[in-house]
Amino acid sequence: METLNAKSPIEAENRKFIVLDRSQPIRSDALFLRGDEVLIQHQGEQYRLRRTRNGKLILTK
Repeated sequence: METLNAKSPIEAENRKFIVLDRSQPIRSDALFLRGDEVLIQHQGEQYRLRRTRNGKLILTK
């Protein structure tokens, strides 16, 4: 299991969360383990982070 620079997983409301080590960057390949798109919930809004065929990142609302 890829841990995204995690210290240790925690559980809340039947969900597992990963506590990140903020002193280390998150590798994009760890974010895109299951495909070329990641949904991000931020302040009640949903964003989509997408990896293009050329390896670029696009963030859209």
